[in-house]
Parts: sequence; structure tokens; C-alpha cells
Amino acid sequence: MSLSRFEERLRSGRFCVTAELSPRDSADPEVILAPARTLAGVVTAMNVPDSTGANVHISPLACSIMLRQAGIEPIMQLGCRDRNRIALQGDLLGAAASGVRNVFLITGDDTSVGNQSDAKRVFDLDSAQLLHTAEIMCDRGQLLNGTRLAPPPSFFIGAAANPFVPPYDWRPHRMGKKVDAGARFIQTQYCFDVPRFVTFMQKVRDLGLHERAYILVGVGPLPSARVADIIRTRVPGVVIPDVVVERMGGVPKEAQEEEGMGICLEIIEQVREIKGVSGVHLMAHRREDLVAETVRRAGLQDE
Repeated sequence: MSLSRFEERLRSGRFCVTAELSPRDSADPEVILAPARTLAGVVTAMNVPDSTGANVHISPLACSIMLRQAGIEPIMQLGCRDRNRIALQGDLLGAAASGVRNVFLITGDDTSVGNQSDAKRVFDLDSAQLLHTAEIMCDRGQLLNGTRLAPPPSFFIGAAANPFVPPYDWRPHRMGKKVDAGARFIQTQYCFDVPRFVTFMQKVRDLGLHERAYILVGVGPLPSARVADIIRTRVPGVVIPDVVVERMGGVPKEAQEEEGMGICLEIIEQVREIKGVSGVHLMAHRREDLVAETVRRAGLQDE
């Protein structure tokens, strides 16, 4: 079976850019596809989140199918919080049958941080177990209970890493467990602390993980000091150092978006020089226009 465009790009050795498609709460396909079209032709593939922050959003499987039908390469996120192993395997089969080749498998934020905090948690599997499940489906051609799949799916499997929260020494090993379980690409949480990421990548190289999985660094342009402070205080796992917030707040409000863009471009330039980095993953909540501008200004669009 042929490779996805996303996997082909990474295998070619060219620097790769992906972006997160911020979910819109609508039953109208055009409302959902409009921001995706802003990124089409600018990035190689788009992540379709699975109810990020434990907030209700459109099904990632349905959205991924819509993107694919529109000629846009999706990376379908699938989390363990809301589904047991039966539903997870069913959604993976549904993705494969619909031509969705890239999957990004995560545990998922706890319901306590979301907009329906009384929702029941599932967590039948964790992310490493789900990665292994997808690998079994692809490589062994069977479900967890041994049921044969004819033909089996063929996924390009990804996972998350967060080098920016303690225990720092454990993070490369945690990533290694995910690679052992089947991850072939890694997208990290937002990087606003490049020295910390440099240390992480040194250990990653020591473990040889950069030769077993493609690593894309999470980056994003902050539109204002206020948004930067909200993200770091309300979004689980995101670390934005004081120096970044202070730099954003040190310019007039009307200049803060440009300052945030400048910080992002500086980070992209720095992480591109780190051995083992295969690309960047851009995030900006419901600001796909900023993502597209970042790619153009970084000179990455035509690479």
C-alpha cells in the first residue's frame, strides 16, 4: 500500500510542517472546512483533535473523512479518555476503511479540566497500549482478541511528547516507550524553552530514538500577552516561561501579535538546527491565518 503524503515527506528528509486544526462547534461542514482551506497548500498535513481539553467537539473520524474528501491530508487524533478498547479498535478500522492513513494516539486530558466535568472517564487503555493496539492491527493483521483482519490497516502512527514538564530526565524514556509501542512520528507540546528542548534532544539522540521516529517540535505564534498567560495557566501541559510573557507584555497591545510572531520565528530557526528534528507542528487556537503567515514568513512553504 502506498504511503501517505505526510509519511512520504518525512521519509524524503525534507523539513516538514504540520498544523493543528482548531475544532469549530457546528453541524455545518463548511464551517469546519473553511479554516482547513486556509492551511491547505501551506502545511503537509493537519491534526484533527479529539475533544481537546476534555471539551466537546466534532468527531475526529468524521472530520478527518471530510478533510480527505476535500483533498486535505488529515492526521486523526484518537484518545483513550472517552472510549474503551472495543470502540477504539472500531474507530481505527473505520479510519482505515475511509482512507485515513495518519493517526495520532493519545491518552487524553482528564474530564475534570473540561466543560462537562461530570462526564465519566473511560481510560480502558493508555496511550502506549493504544499505540501497541494499532501496531498489532497493522503488523499482525488482527484485533486484540486475535480476530483476523483481511486486509489489515496500514497506519502511519504518531504519539505526543512533552519535554517541558518534570520529571525532565524521564521524558525521553517515556517517548522511547511510545516508540517501542509503535509510534513512528512524534509531535511535541508547545516549545517556548529551547534550552530545555536541546537537553531533551541530546538524551533522545543518546537513546537512538531520532533514528526510529520522526520528531516534530510544537510551536505557535502568541497573539497577545493576555492569551499567553491564559494558555500557560489553563491549558494542561503547556509551559510558557515568564521571560516570554514579559517580552510580550513589554510592547504596546497593538504590537503584541507581531512580537509573538517574532518569538515563534526565532524558535523555529533555533529548533531547525537541532539534530534529529524533522519538522515543526504549528498551533494557534482558531487562528489558522496566523499559522499560514508563520509558515510563509519562516520560508517553509515551498520546501
